Amino acid sequence: MRLIHTSDWHLGQNLHGQDRDYEHAAFLAWLLEQLVAQRADALLIAGDIFDTANPPLKAQERLYDFIVEAHQRLPRLDIVMIAGNHDSGGRIELPAPLMRRLNAHALGRIERLDDVLDSDRLLLPLHRADGEIGAWCLALPFLRPAEVTGGAVGDDYLAGIDRVHHELIAAAEARRTPEQALIAVSHAHMAGAAVSEDSERNIVIGTAEALPASLFPAQVAYVALGHLHKPQQVAGQGRIRYSGAPLPLSFAEVDYPHQVLLIELDGAELRAVESLPVPRAVAMLRVGPAPLAEVLERLAALPDAALPRERRPWLEVRVQLEQPQPDLRQQIEAALDGKSCRLVRIASEYHGRSEEAPALVGLDQLSPQELFRRSWQAEYHNEADAQVLEDFMTLLQTVELQGGRA
Repeated sequence: MRLIHTSDWHLGQNLHGQDRDYEHAAFLAWLLEQLVAQRADALLIAGDIFDTANPPLKAQERLYDFIVEAHQRLPRLDIVMIAGNHDSGGRIELPAPLMRRLNAHALGRIERLDDVLDSDRLLLPLHRADGEIGAWCLALPFLRPAEVTGGAVGDDYLAGIDRVHHELIAAAEARRTPEQALIAVSHAHMAGAAVSEDSERNIVIGTAEALPASLFPAQVAYVALGHLHKPQQVAGQGRIRYSGAPLPLSFAEVDYPHQVLLIELDGAELRAVESLPVPRAVAMLRVGPAPLAEVLERLAALPDAALPRERRPWLEVRVQLEQPQPDLRQQIEAALDGKSCRLVRIASEYHGRSEEAPALVGLDQLSPQELFRRSWQAEYHNEADAQVLEDFMTLLQTVELQGGRA
């Protein structure tokens, strides 16, 4: 069997207020061609399909148009997609009855029947080209504390997570035949994995969110993970991987290798994993950090406008200053007049005699917990303690969950 693993599409995302629909459309068109060219039997989408719990209409159209076209071109293709922490589980599942007619399965949350995990809805058959079941997919959408512990965190949360995984793997083992593989698709932060500078929000609280690789024992042939945007293996295990985001979601991710993963199975065993690099429809440029004169010189050397506007690179400018420059933006915009790029951010760094002040950042560069921490410090002139931060994160998760159900 041949599967394609992808995640973290973040459809509907804006880059500093600038629409990225062109890039998302280009990626989905490329992905469709890869599914056909690689003769894929299944597509696994490991969460954060949308950028927000209430995505714009265009983002939803992109997803459902893609699913319809994929089914038209590959009628036997199985699609499994799960909700991530950015998604609303209810919204992801809303069109599920219609999507099942297209061999597409949408899982947004877990359910229990008389305190027993409803594993039937989380275990999905993946079919080979001959129509026979070649693997079982264990679909594990992002698990919020309210779903596994009633709201508790820390050890109770980890125990609840462990229970869900144990029950679902046991149910899968009871159902599969020896020649059928077990494949898990999950949206989680695994312990030891690398996080990007400013694009990934904490999904639970502190270290409680980092889950151990032992949740996925050896009988699970492959684990398709979502949440972290940098492609990576977990605990050095080639069978447990983040595919990473297909687009850079911030300038911190410019140098990431953006990809989807092609998974080959031989019966119940993993045969190979191959990276399929995603072409970048729109480049992302960083100029600086450098003194203003050097920055202006480098901006003047950029190529003149030749590309259509939707294909012009995004540009971040970082300037080192000795003192404030009230006309900084005007100078930068004048240097960019007629250039083939779109300015989306200017960051300034101020030099003192002996030390450098931190770069100025916009509100969109700060996570909710960092904004809360800074506000608390400004109001009370001391740092928020661990209990206050934990209470805030619990409240934040409650609000996000309620907003996703609206």
